[in-house]
Amino acid sequence: MTDAAQPRRSRTAGRPRSATPAREAASPPPARPTPEPASFAPVGRIPVIEVSPVIEDGRWPAKGTEGEAFPVRATVFREGHDAAAATAHLIDPDGREHSWTRMVDIAPGLDRLEGWLVPDRPGDWSFRVEAWGDPYATWRHEAEIKIRAGIDIDLVLEEGARLLERAGRAIRHGDSLTPTGHREAAQILDDVAAALRDPARHPSERLALGTEGTVAEVLRCHPLREHLSSSATYPLIVDRERALFSAWYEMFPRSEGAQYDEDTGTWRSGTLRTAAERLPAIAGMGFDTVYLTPIHPIGTTNRKGRNNSLVAEDGDPGSPYGIGSADGGHDAIHPELGDESDFAHFVDQAREHGLEVALDLALQASPDHPWVTEHPEWFTTRADGTIAYAENPPKKYQDIYPLNFDNDPEGIYQAVKAVVECWIERGVTAFRVDNPHTKPMDFWHRLLAEIRASNPEVLFLSEAFTRPARMRTLGAVGFHQSYTYFTWRHTKEELGDYFTEVARETDSHLRPSFWPTTHDILTPYMQQGGRTAFAIRAVLAATGSPTWGIYSGYELAEHIARPGAEEQIDNEKYEYKPRDWAQAESLGIAALLASLNGIRRAHPALQRLRDLTVHPTSDDATLAFSKRVRAEHSPTGREDTVIIVVSLDPYATREGVVHLDLEALGVRVPADYDGHSSVIEVVDELDGQHYSWGAVPFVRLSPARVAHILHVRGTR
Repeated sequence: MTDAAQPRRSRTAGRPRSATPAREAASPPPARPTPEPASFAPVGRIPVIEVSPVIEDGRWPAKGTEGEAFPVRATVFREGHDAAAATAHLIDPDGREHSWTRMVDIAPGLDRLEGWLVPDRPGDWSFRVEAWGDPYATWRHEAEIKIRAGIDIDLVLEEGARLLERAGRAIRHGDSLTPTGHREAAQILDDVAAALRDPARHPSERLALGTEGTVAEVLRCHPLREHLSSSATYPLIVDRERALFSAWYEMFPRSEGAQYDEDTGTWRSGTLRTAAERLPAIAGMGFDTVYLTPIHPIGTTNRKGRNNSLVAEDGDPGSPYGIGSADGGHDAIHPELGDESDFAHFVDQAREHGLEVALDLALQASPDHPWVTEHPEWFTTRADGTIAYAENPPKKYQDIYPLNFDNDPEGIYQAVKAVVECWIERGVTAFRVDNPHTKPMDFWHRLLAEIRASNPEVLFLSEAFTRPARMRTLGAVGFHQSYTYFTWRHTKEELGDYFTEVARETDSHLRPSFWPTTHDILTPYMQQGGRTAFAIRAVLAATGSPTWGIYSGYELAEHIARPGAEEQIDNEKYEYKPRDWAQAESLGIAALLASLNGIRRAHPALQRLRDLTVHPTSDDATLAFSKRVRAEHSPTGREDTVIIVVSLDPYATREGVVHLDLEALGVRVPADYDGHSSVIEVVDELDGQHYSWGAVPFVRLSPARVAHILHVRGTR
C-alpha cells in the first residue's frame, strides 16, 4: 500500500461465507440508537449565524481530508457601528484546540466572513466560530475620521493609547488565543501607546504610528476581544488523503489473458494471476487504485448473452453482476479466476507497484445465488409466486434479483457486513458500490459507520447517477467518493458551472470522482470525437477533480457504440475482451494518461478540491480554470497555482483570449495596470514551453494540442 497502513484485521473469522451468520431465531433485532438532537448555542452578545460547512444542523459531519484546507464561513455582526470580528477554531479528535485563524470579510456589506483550517490526520474533528467586539478596529475607524476633522484629537489619541496598553497586558497574561510569553509583541504596543501620548509629534504622525502595519499585525495575531460569543461546535470527519486524491483504473480481470481457441471455437478465461501481469503497466501510467468488477461466481439461469441479448450461447461468460451460483456468492471467487491464494497474489503484486485494490460491491443476486434458496424472504415475491427480477423500465435485468430491504433488514445487513469484512481481510481497501441509491439510506449510514469504526482506512465510492439530493445525502451519510454528472457535462458553461458546484457548493457533502467513460456509459461526445475526445476528457477529468478514473480500454480510445445505446458495442460485461495493448502506445493516449498523473503528483493544487476558479474566455469552446494552494496550506510550504486551458472541440482549431482573474491567482498588480503587460511567468507541464502572460493572454488549441496545463512559476 502507499499512503495507508496495512488494513486492520476485522473482528470476523477469515474464512469465506456464503450465507448469513447464524442467529437465534427468536432474538429480536437490536434496537437502533435514537439520534441525539442537534446542539444549539444561544445567541451571543455578538451573533454568529449561517455557519458552514454544516450538514443538517450538525446531524452529519462535514467532509474533511488530512492536509486539505477547508473554508469555515459565518455571518457575524453586532448592533450599532462598532466593529465585530471572528476566528475559526479547529478541534482535534482528542478534544484539544488544534489551530485557529482570523476570519476575513468575503462579502463587503453582508457581514460574511471566512477562514481556512487544515486538519492534519484522520479522525473525528470539530470546529466552531468565535466572534467578538473588536475595540481596536472601532477606535481606528473613528480616529481616522476625527483626527482628519480636527475633533477631540488628544482625547482620541489617549483612548487609543489606553486601548493598546490593555491589549499589551492581555498578551502578557495570556487569553484564549494567546499563550503567555509574547513580550516582544506586548512591548511594541506599549511603545506605540507612549508615542500616541507624545505632544512633540504631530497628530497625524501619532495616528499613523497607531495604525501602521506592525501594530495591525500584532493585533491580528493577538486580538483584543470583547463580548466573546461562540457558535455551536460542529462535527467534521477527516479521512486519509487517498479519499480525496486518487486515480482509479477499472478492469475486468477475466479479460486479461483470455484466449480464444479457433479450433474448438471456445474461450478460456483469464485469471487473477494473468490479470496481475497488467499491474505494472497500470502503475506505469500513474494510477494508484486498481478497481475490479465483481469476481464472484456467475449464475446460469437467465444468463445474458453478448450485447445484453436474452439468450446466452454456449461459452458466453455472463455478466459478472449476475452474482451467485452453486460455487458460492458474494464472498466467493469465480473458479475460472482462481482461488483465495490467487487473489492474495494479485493483492501482493498490486501493493508492490503502489496500487490499492478496490472491489465492486453489487448488492443483488442471480437466481442461482445461495441466498435465494437459504433466504427467499430477502427478495420480492410477485402475485404469481415468482421472484421479481431487477427492472429500470424499459431496461430489464432478468439475470438479477434485487434485495428487498423491507424483508428481514437485520438479516440482510449482517450478511452484507460479513461480505465486506471478508474482503477487507483479503486486502481490499476500497469498494466501488453499484447503485447505492437503490438501497435504503439508513442501511448505508449504519454500515459505513461501523466499517469506519473497525477499519477507518477503507474507502467507499458511490456509483449513483441519480437525483442531486440522493447523491449529496449518500455522501453525507458516509460515502467517501461519488461518481458525478461530469460524464455528461460537455459545453463550456456546463463544465464551468459544474466544476464550481463540486468545488464550492457540495464539497462538504461529497468528494467528486470524474470518469470520462465507464463500462456502462459511452456518451455521444465520446462516440463521435474519436481519439481527440478521449484526450480532451482525460485532461478535464484529471485536472478538474482530485479523484478521477478510467475504464480499461480508454488507452485504445474504444468509441464504437451499440446502435441506439450509450454504451460500447461488444460490451465487456457480457463477453471476454482481451486487448492489444501495444496499440495504446501508437495512439498516444497511454502516454498522455501517464503525463497527467505525473503532473497531478507534482502539484498540490491538483490534489485539492476547493480552491478552483473559472476564468472567462472569448471562445465558446475553450474552457479555462485554475487551482491554487496557498503556501500556508501547502505540504511543500510553497504556493502552487496551476492554470488549465482546454479546447472542447475535438474537430477544429480554436483560438481566443482568456480573461484571467489575477487576484484568484494570487497576483497583486497596480490599480493602473493596463491588462496586457506581462505579470506572470508560466511553464506548460505538458511540453515544457515557457510563456510570459498578462491578464488577457491569447491561446490557440487544436486537435493535435488540446490543452495547456500551466504552472505559475513567478510574477513580474
